[in-house]
Amino acid sequence: MAKYALYVSLKAKPGKEKDVEAFLKQGAEMSKKETGTVNWYGLKEDEGNYSVFDTFNDEAGRDAHLNGDIAKALMAKASELFASPPQIHKINILADK
Repeated sequence: MAKYALYVSLKAKPGKEKDVEAFLKQGAEMSKKETGTVNWYGLKEDEGNYSVFDTFNDEAGRDAHLNGDIAKALMAKASELFASPPQIHKINILADK
């Protein structure tokens, strides 16, 4: 069971919703190359609000992800795509099915 996760909330700038969705789809493809990332989800919560939820077996995998290509791309595009900076939450998973 993966024990570590990240939840990243994202608010698209008006008119940038399609660009955010394309960015999240690209992130999913990029995550396939990360051996420490167990699951990676790009989510649309409601109009203009998106998030990423990803899981890791250990802290090393989560740290590698936070310092990897997806995180770098997210920060490089943040001011262009998002109304506010991405909110990154480190989460510990207590139970799963």
